[in-house]
Amino acid sequence: MSVDMSLVKKLREQTGVSILECKKAVDESNNDFDKAEELLRKKGFEKAKAKSSREANQGAIGSYIHTNFSIGVMLELGCETDFVAKTDDFNEFAKNIAMHIAATNPVGIVPEDVPQAIIDREREIYKAQVLEMGKPEQMVEKIAEGKMNKFFAENCLMSQLFVKDDSKSVAAVVSEAAKQAGGEATIKDFVRFEVG
Repeated sequence: MSVDMSLVKKLREQTGVSILECKKAVDESNNDFDKAEELLRKKGFEKAKAKSSREANQGAIGSYIHTNFSIGVMLELGCETDFVAKTDDFNEFAKNIAMHIAATNPVGIVPEDVPQAIIDREREIYKAQVLEMGKPEQMVEKIAEGKMNKFFAENCLMSQLFVKDDSKSVAAVVSEAAKQAGGEATIKDFVRFEVG
């Protein structure tokens, strides 16, 4: 049975526990949300829930419209306090992340956000490419998996290299912004629009 990623996302939102732990819990519970939540509690993840309630319940909406008016982005950037959310630096940072999204068109924030249909399609393409190269059947899965990891690194927002400083990933830039803000900074969601 495959893991229901919508349950993983819901569990993550409600508990504040890492995506990886939520995925494990949903897998172990055979896609039963209540059992997955109970498993996390048994593993001692109750504190994460309390922390998540104070982590990023404030924030700002960042936006960017490209100069030719053909691409626009809106994103929700979360932080711990209203004070931080209202600073010019935080709002400029939100705008910079929105600009990055306009330029790179990520398919999700993290790999767990990528729709299963896209993952399946890419994996099939990579398998076909590997077979076309004449690689042995037993190596196909391993090579395709490596190509999928590269796909996630290039197409998921947090692992992409930041367009304004390609020596850092977006995750590193967000982490730095959080430090400067004196708390947490989280990219919660984004929407990218493109004409045509």
